[in-house]
Amino acid sequence: MVDVGKWPIFTLLSPQETASIRKACVFGTSANEAIYVTDNDEVFVFGLNYSNCLGTGDNQSTLVPKKLEALCGKKIKSLSYGSGPHVLLSTEDGVVYAWGHNGYSQLGNGTTNQGIAPVQVCTNLLIKQVVEVACGSHHSMALAADGELFAWGYNNCGQVGSGSTANQPTPRKVTNCLHTKRVVTIACGQTSSMAVLDSGEVYGWGYNGNGQLGLGNNGNQLTPVRVAALHGVCVNQIVCGYAHTLALTDEGLLYAWGANTYGQLGTGSKNNLLSPTHIMVEKERVVEIAACHSSHTSAAKTQGGHVYMWGQCRGQSVVLPHLTHFSCTDDVFACFATPAVCWRLLSVEHEDFLTVADSLKKEFDSPETADLKFRIDGKYIHVHKAVLKIRCEHFRSMFQSYWNEDMKEVIEIDQFSYPVYRAFLQYLYTDTVDLPPEDAIGLLDLATSYCENRLKRLCQHIIKRGITVENAFSLFSAAVRYDAEDLEEFCFKFCINHLTEVTQTAAFWQMDGPLLKEFIAKASKCGAFKN
Repeated sequence: MVDVGKWPIFTLLSPQETASIRKACVFGTSANEAIYVTDNDEVFVFGLNYSNCLGTGDNQSTLVPKKLEALCGKKIKSLSYGSGPHVLLSTEDGVVYAWGHNGYSQLGNGTTNQGIAPVQVCTNLLIKQVVEVACGSHHSMALAADGELFAWGYNNCGQVGSGSTANQPTPRKVTNCLHTKRVVTIACGQTSSMAVLDSGEVYGWGYNGNGQLGLGNNGNQLTPVRVAALHGVCVNQIVCGYAHTLALTDEGLLYAWGANTYGQLGTGSKNNLLSPTHIMVEKERVVEIAACHSSHTSAAKTQGGHVYMWGQCRGQSVVLPHLTHFSCTDDVFACFATPAVCWRLLSVEHEDFLTVADSLKKEFDSPETADLKFRIDGKYIHVHKAVLKIRCEHFRSMFQSYWNEDMKEVIEIDQFSYPVYRAFLQYLYTDTVDLPPEDAIGLLDLATSYCENRLKRLCQHIIKRGITVENAFSLFSAAVRYDAEDLEEFCFKFCINHLTEVTQTAAFWQMDGPLLKEFIAKASKCGAFKN
C-alpha cells in the first residue's frame, strides 16, 4: 500500500488530512510542491509554488493546503509535470487542464504567459477524450481514447514530433508514421518522447544524444521512429528517466537503454547503450517498471512482490538491480530518488485493509470479540486474554498460576482508578499512552507494581512534559514514592528553578513531613534557601 508519509513534504499535514488523501503527486525541482485529491474529490495543493505551479492564482508559497476549486469534483485520472515546473492533468471525462511555467508554450494555450491557475487545454482536444498525459522538461503530450497522440511545447530536439525544431504553441497531432496507428501508452524523457502501439511496437523521437530512443545511434529524431531492436517482442509498459528508457513486455521481460552514468540501466556497468538490452534476466517475471524524467533512478516490481532499485540512489550509483524491503516502486522514489518526486500519480487505497497493529488498536475494549472483562469503579473494560498474556509478564504469570482452573470472566480491580487501568490496558494494545501528568502518576505506580519498565519511562516522559508550578511538588513526591530517580531529579530541579512560586502552592505545604524536610535539606545544600 502506498504511504504518502514517506514523502517529507506530507509531514506538514495533520493525520486527519493525510487520512483523507486518495490520490497525490509530489513534484518540483526539489520535491517542494504537492497536489492531492481527497476522498470527497476535493483538490488541494501546497508547497513552494515556483513558477505558479500550484495553480492558486498567485505566486505565494504555502505550508497550509489550499483548495483548487476549479478542479474539485473533476475526478483526476492522469497527471504529469515538467521541470519548469508545469502541471498537466486529464480527468475521467477526458478533459485536459494545465498551469505553471509556460516559457515554451508547454501549457498549449498559444502563448508563453505563465499559467497562474488551471485552464482547460482546448485546441484540437475539445472533441477528444484524453486518457493519459505526459510531460518532458518543457513539452507536453496527451493521448486520446481513440489512440491519437498530441504534443506541444518546447521542440529544440524534435520532441514534439512535428518534423521541425520550432516550438509548438498548441496541441498538434503526432502523425508521420503514427498516422494510421493506435497508440496505447506514452512517456517523456527530459527532451525525448516515447509511444507504445496496440501491437506492442515502440516508437521514439526527440533528443537521442545518449541513445535514449533505442535506435542504435545517437542522432536526434524530428519524427517518430520505430525501435527496431524490439522487433519480435510485445511491449505493454514504457517509462523514461532523465535520459534513459525502460520497457516491459507482455511476458515480463525488462529492457533498458540510453544514459547510464549512474548505472540506471542496471547492466552492471556505467556504459551508455544505444539499443535495448534485456536486464534482470535471472530474476522472476517483472510486472511493473518505474522511472521519472527528473531523476536517474530506476525501479521494478516482480510477480512475487519484490521491489528492486538501481541507478542514482541517494547519491550512490547502484549499477545492478538491488532488492529492497519496499512493497511498491513508489517508495523507491520517496526514499532514494533525487529529487524525491513521484514517478506517477499516486493512488492511495483506504479500503478495509488493516495492519496487525491497526487491528489490535481497533479491538481494544470491544465487547464483540473480548473474552475477559475488568471492572474498575463500576465500569467495564473488555480485553482479550491472549493479548494480555503476550504483552505483559504480570498477566502471563497470573493466568498460568490459577486461570486454567478457574476461568473467570470478570476481574475486579480496586487498587487503581478506572482512567489509570484503562490507559494501561490500552497501552498493551497500542504502545502509546495518552494521560494528563496527574493521572500519569497513578500509571507510574501501576508500571512499578507490574514491572513494566518501558511504560514507566513513558509515564516519566509525560510527567516531565506536563510539569507546572502548581503540580511540581505532587510530581516530585510521586517520583520519590515510586523510586523514579531520573524523574525525581528533574522535578527537584524544576522546583528549585521556580522556588518562589512553588512554595506558595498548597501542594508544597501539604507534602508529607519527612519528605518536606528532605526536600528543604536538599534544597539548602544547593543554596536555594538562604535562611
